[in-house]
Amino acid sequence: MQANGMIFWDWNGTLMDDVDFTHSCLNWMLETHGYPQRYDLAAYREIFGFPIEEYYIRAGFNFAKHPYAELAERFMEHYNAGVDACPPSAHAAETLAELSRRGWRQSVLSASRRDYLIEQVAARGLQGYFTELLGLADIYGVSKVQVGKQWLAQSGIAPAACVMVGDTQHDAEVAKALGTKCVLYTGGHQSRARLEAVCPNVIDDLAQLPQLLETL
Repeated sequence: MQANGMIFWDWNGTLMDDVDFTHSCLNWMLETHGYPQRYDLAAYREIFGFPIEEYYIRAGFNFAKHPYAELAERFMEHYNAGVDACPPSAHAAETLAELSRRGWRQSVLSASRRDYLIEQVAARGLQGYFTELLGLADIYGVSKVQVGKQWLAQSGIAPAACVMVGDTQHDAEVAKALGTKCVLYTGGHQSRARLEAVCPNVIDDLAQLPQLLETL
């Protein structure tokens, strides 16, 4: 691909390494709400997904006892109290810099609430690489498809010249809905097997991305 489009980066689990922390948050949520089950990291990566509400059901939460809106609020309180300790993913800054050097425009397209996203990107010193920070208006993590569609419609950039880079099956769904190409990263919230089931372009290291883009 030529660098004449936009790279849409997912944030959580792709550019920010919050996988271990988010996994620990799930087990904390289960413990504090009186559920007996706990998940190791491998099991967590098999159940995590979007919409978050459906992931909570797979994890075993009973919404009749604990309504989803209350669980989402409690999770975000706990998550926001500890997320500052989550580092950028390995080779994130170097990869962003190399893609910028090659002429790519880059943005973050996240299911996070936009104000949280702005804070988290700035705290890791990465804001200078992005022309846009695109997030949701609430904490319920439903989908970022509409946000991406609206931005593309306003930008005039051809979707076929763009790439969605993420770490979940939802990112492949977003790419399909937007009409962009897709690359998925195995260092995030879902297993390699789940990613390979929905996308032919799977990388184990973000540093592999610049060269892979030349072949798409």
